Amino acid sequence: MASSSSIPRTYDDAIRSLNSLQSNFSILTAIRASGKSMNAQAIPEMVEWVRRIGYTPSSFNSLNIIHVAGTKGKGSTCAFASSILSEYRRAGVIRKTGLYTSPHLRAVRERIQINGEPISEETFAKYFFEVWDRIEESAEKECLDPKDKPVYFRFLTLMAFHTYLREGVDTAIFEVGVGGEYDSTNIIEKPTVTGITSLGIDHVGVLGDTIEIIAWHKAGIFKSGSPAFTVEQPPSAMEVLSNRAEEKHASKFEVVKVHPDIKNGSVKLGLSAEFQMGNASLATALVGAHLKALGHPIDLSPEEPLPEEFRKGLQDVEWAGRCQVVHEGRIEWSIDGAHTMESLDAAGKWFAGKVSDKSWKRILIFNQQNRDLPEMLLSALATSLKQNIGVDIENIFDHAVFCTNITFKEQGYKPDLMSVGSDTAAVTALSVQKGLADAWHNVDHNAQTHVMKTIEEAVDLVRSVDGDVQVLVTGSLHLVGGMLEVIDRKA
Repeated sequence: MASSSSIPRTYDDAIRSLNSLQSNFSILTAIRASGKSMNAQAIPEMVEWVRRIGYTPSSFNSLNIIHVAGTKGKGSTCAFASSILSEYRRAGVIRKTGLYTSPHLRAVRERIQINGEPISEETFAKYFFEVWDRIEESAEKECLDPKDKPVYFRFLTLMAFHTYLREGVDTAIFEVGVGGEYDSTNIIEKPTVTGITSLGIDHVGVLGDTIEIIAWHKAGIFKSGSPAFTVEQPPSAMEVLSNRAEEKHASKFEVVKVHPDIKNGSVKLGLSAEFQMGNASLATALVGAHLKALGHPIDLSPEEPLPEEFRKGLQDVEWAGRCQVVHEGRIEWSIDGAHTMESLDAAGKWFAGKVSDKSWKRILIFNQQNRDLPEMLLSALATSLKQNIGVDIENIFDHAVFCTNITFKEQGYKPDLMSVGSDTAAVTALSVQKGLADAWHNVDHNAQTHVMKTIEEAVDLVRSVDGDVQVLVTGSLHLVGGMLEVIDRKA
């Protein structure tokens, strides 16, 4: 590894340095191979990295953090909350808002937003190398190995905290990466409020294979003295959440119902799928509790209409790659990142609502590189489509395309989209894609299946089809981000 003094300081250099860090895939694979659950040493290790860049966890209390975990809907819930808070920032209640989410779609800097916008390339490079240099300087002073760095997600989490402190953020939303109890974000000591979105089975090799164990991990973000909110959950998961809230001395534990203004449609959500109602309602409760903690209580009782700031924030929210429709001449791209059984069921329901009697050619583009049993995920999508459209799956798609998350035919990955969490051998062999194609062919003998090396080739196939074309792009958010990049570049 080059020394800090020899590393240039551009955004591209920062991305190259970031991509050199140990990948998330390596960590997850090691945990699976060991047969252990997520490491209880993760938080002490993260606290040590925090110390090495000059902070303690209490340093971040001034950020007034909303902390959100869950299996599905975390990002959308955070986006709704951020959009509402932007209205209160414009009203002068809040000075500056931060939003930290993962993964990114098209550029790493999307993960660290300020006032609703990704930080600039220049700002990213500045704070990236400030953190990088502090780690190397501490290594030199303490006779540690300067090559030893936090892994990818840990580094970005450290950088987000550092950036928000340096930029004077006074309200921040942090989305958990994986789980909760041992997640890198869970060094937050005094969140203003915590929230748990819908739970399901995901990351079983790391979190466990039952909804109760997963609920235990997610509820790890509950903190003493902070209110905790969730949405409707399976009874056994709800019991775990409730017990954990009591164990961790949360100031209250509340199950959020869909707000009447959202349920009756008087508030038109910027993310319009039916399942987003629960996410929007949870975001509303989180923001209400947050504003109360800041000394600005808001009446959010179901009998009262939502305040105008909430209504506008919910309506104006933008969250790329989630229930997103892109029109390109005769092609309609319906794009929704969905990586669990439950979220793919919801994606199928959303797309079914867009299917009409119009004589479209329909194409499915799917990938799920790093999830457990991707064929089962694909089956969940097929079942949902069949149930919600009301026809046999054989009569829905003309083509089913299974590609890797590699962006371009010649350039390969866009540097920001380097798949740090992927098994490169599996990607090269197209083994996941071949398995998915076989699985789809078993349920749909009519659609022509295709296995492709890159997203660009999948887009080229769509554009080669004559007539009006309706495309469902779903599965991995890495696929979705690359798809948006290719569509935008080649449109």
